[in-house]
Amino acid sequence: MQPAARTNLADTAIQNIRAEIGANRWQVGERVPNEATLAEMLGVSRGTVREAVRVLVSQGILETRQGSGTYVRSVIDAEDRLLRIRRTGLRDQVETRCALEVEAARLAATRHTPEVISELRHMLADRGEYIPAEHDRYVRQDLAFHKAVVAASKNNALMEVYEFFSASTQEVIKATVTGELPEPDMAAHAAIIDAIASGDPERATFTTRAFMAPILLELDRLLAS
Repeated sequence: MQPAARTNLADTAIQNIRAEIGANRWQVGERVPNEATLAEMLGVSRGTVREAVRVLVSQGILETRQGSGTYVRSVIDAEDRLLRIRRTGLRDQVETRCALEVEAARLAATRHTPEVISELRHMLADRGEYIPAEHDRYVRQDLAFHKAVVAASKNNALMEVYEFFSASTQEVIKATVTGELPEPDMAAHAAIIDAIASGDPERATFTTRAFMAPILLELDRLLAS
């Protein structure tokens, strides 16, 4: 019974901390009180506070900075956000993916290095064509390739957004490789690399939009039927 009681205390502490954040006691980016102060404020042990903070960090509400303390990162946890994304329509998700990847390719066209282009080509070759028996490996490597394209933008905020959105992107990739939606072939993927390597932002934008266009058109057809 003791572990259960401790869990209940931790759950209560989590709810209370979230309530304080929701009430704007601590703003996003602001440091929360130290462990001892929180324990006194919440009427629990420091161990319970430590457990509550650990959970809130995993949810994306808080973040710990070595040697600095614990700070408010968000007022909505990552799981809630991901659930909301999953509740949106598939076309909305594909449109968002398109927006992110188009902008990433545009930026990458002027910010890439030869090493980045070489790595993208290597990743695409290693991924290869789709083989049903290697479904999970293909999906993982295809997602890794698209993340690498976004990383080539050298825009940290864009990378963070795409990383957060990657669970939805992975679902779209699964839908394409299983035939539910058209899967861009190897040439279409290679064309994105070539466009980035050209150093022409407009070409990179056009090529990436063209890459996503068949998926969006098929979704429009399915929605209209």
